[in-house]
Amino acid sequence: MATAATSANWRANIIDDDAEVAKLVRTFRKVAVLGIKTERQADQPAFYVAEYLKNAGVQVVPVPTYYPDVTSILGAPVFRTVTAAAAAEGQLDCVDVFRRPSDVEAHVTDILAATPRPRAVWLQSGIRCPPAEEALAAAGVLVVADRCLMVEHRAAAARL
Repeated sequence: MATAATSANWRANIIDDDAEVAKLVRTFRKVAVLGIKTERQADQPAFYVAEYLKNAGVQVVPVPTYYPDVTSILGAPVFRTVTAAAAAEGQLDCVDVFRRPSDVEAHVTDILAATPRPRAVWLQSGIRCPPAEEALAAAGVLVVADRCLMVEHRAAAARL
């Protein structure tokens, strides 16, 4: 539950400055990918961004919204909710979201119910959902919207 102070300062949790994005992305060691695709959809960003992260040394925790029969993606066990992923895997540095903007808000309750709560939520390129962004930020979660995590991770690594 957000405190009054957190709620009042929620805009501080919206990260849109390039330097702050780069600083944040360098801290990611464990990322849940909400809406991840399977190896059969390897040509789609919802798969190859996660594959890039794994190859870059980030632990990827798959949280697909489809594919009910799939039990692993990228060699990792699949979880059906962010809450289940956090319960099994511990602190998630980030939830990387591959969902239509109109579908994002439906995931806010699950994300905020996760224990421990993810430090950040990343809405991929083309994804903006102001109500979800505000709710997450007001709850103390850092939010990056409409940016590709793979692009930003590569750029941050190149600046080291």
